[in-house]
Amino acid sequence: MEAVPGNPFLTVDAIIEVEGGIILIRRKNPPPGWAIPGGFVDYGETIEEAVCREAKEETGLDIKIIRQFHTYSDPKRDPRHHTVATIFIATATGTPQAGDDAEEAGIFTRDSLPENIAFDHRQILEDYFSGKY
Repeated sequence: MEAVPGNPFLTVDAIIEVEGGIILIRRKNPPPGWAIPGGFVDYGETIEEAVCREAKEETGLDIKIIRQFHTYSDPKRDPRHHTVATIFIATATGTPQAGDDAEEAGIFTRDSLPENIAFDHRQILEDYFSGKY
């Protein structure tokens, strides 16, 4: 993916609520760590379509969007390049199965989050669990 000079990449992520917690994926590709399922919005795709597609690719689950949570745009949030991410809260049923660029998928609670979380996703999860937005 190539950015237009001066324009950030548009991305989406889904905090997927399931029985027992929320789903995170362990990334196959750099930067390493656990992450909220998501990725880049394709040209001609809405952000809602993109978040459903990315969630399916990375977890194998069909999600139901509950609401848009918040948008994060700090230019330093992704060490690879400037991204702007819109985060959604969604639900799903079933057992997540890692796919696409996810090495592993797991279910976590606020108290069981993994140590190594990629990007600014720890801050996003803190905001989510605190009810900030």
